[in-house]
Amino acid sequence: MRIPGPRRVTGRLRPPGDKSVSHRALLLGALADGTSTISGLSDGDDVARTARAVSALGARIDGPRITGGRDRLHAPADVVDCGNSGTAIRLLAGVSASLPFRTVLDGDGSVRTRPMGRVTEPLAVMGARIDSDYAPLTIDGGGLHGIDYTPRVPSAQVKSAILLAGLGAEGDTVVREPVPTRAHTEELLALCGADIEVGPGVARVRASKLAPFALDIPGDPSQAAFWIVAACLAPGSDLTVAPIYVGPARTAFIDVLLRMGADLEIGPGTVRARYSALHPTDIGGAEVPGLIDEIPVLAVAAAMADGISVVRDAAELRVKESDRIEATVAMLQAFGVVAEPTADGLAVNGTGVLTGGGVVDSRGDHRIAMAAAVAGLVADGGVTIEGWESVATSYPGFEEDLRRCAS
Repeated sequence: MRIPGPRRVTGRLRPPGDKSVSHRALLLGALADGTSTISGLSDGDDVARTARAVSALGARIDGPRITGGRDRLHAPADVVDCGNSGTAIRLLAGVSASLPFRTVLDGDGSVRTRPMGRVTEPLAVMGARIDSDYAPLTIDGGGLHGIDYTPRVPSAQVKSAILLAGLGAEGDTVVREPVPTRAHTEELLALCGADIEVGPGVARVRASKLAPFALDIPGDPSQAAFWIVAACLAPGSDLTVAPIYVGPARTAFIDVLLRMGADLEIGPGTVRARYSALHPTDIGGAEVPGLIDEIPVLAVAAAMADGISVVRDAAELRVKESDRIEATVAMLQAFGVVAEPTADGLAVNGTGVLTGGGVVDSRGDHRIAMAAAVAGLVADGGVTIEGWESVATSYPGFEEDLRRCAS
């Protein structure tokens, strides 16, 4: 993919449906007794994998309608292929653990390297029989009992897998979070009528019969972040992104940009971003779990700020679709930025200038590819991005939106 630069971004843009909500809506639609209606699903390959998975389990998908119920679900005829989606395989592990049959979950080469023990260990304590801590996972489900569990690392995927398993467990299933993570699973469980209680730092669920629901999925803030950062960095830019989800633990990147001096107007489900002179900042601590997906593009923003920015407490980046610490540093260095990796983050010496005309290897990671595209919009001479096809996992319409908004 060749991104010519420099270019500004203007107008109004609607990002694709929220990917995190889309995964969960499909899974709960498969468990709910009856027909649910889900509009605005993410059109990326990751969510398509979850849709195919619930179909393999026996749910029926017909356009925006999904008909499910535990009584109609059955063992899949073949291995369930989750592709490149860590969210799909971890959440499906929770659902599969609650179902009284064998399910085998697998993924691509990247997924097979990602740690699944953080999910399989609590599911095994609940009574599921799981043969490995890495994909492929063979799960013999059913016969679960509730647990009271505090994840070792802040993770909405781990929390969600346990809560989904708890829907079919005897007794209370409790997940405690010293650091809050995105609350989509809790919100959707409440929408379905689940027996769930949520308080500060804790979610408690009991075995529940879920009711069908109707849901219009809002735009994905993690995808909107690329355009918002681009508008802040490219002179002459004025872009409105809407509608997007603005619930808990999803807009931490906006807080980071505001403290960097970004010119943002925030409305209900709307963000207007204009070109801004940014200054450096440090990112770390409790805010990191809420912006782990946005750190690569925030690193581009840091490169355009005059001074040193530091990201810490983000070791989770090393076990994403790529080692995103190393990949982000390499991406910035391709634009002439002085950047260094650390054990749990990176340091960026921003000068406000990106040298364009080079090549960035996305390493098969959609967020690295799109962060490089944002940098290319700002760099004199643009950029060529290798491995651009990875963007299809989450945002296949990125190029079309680029053509419409960049000039």
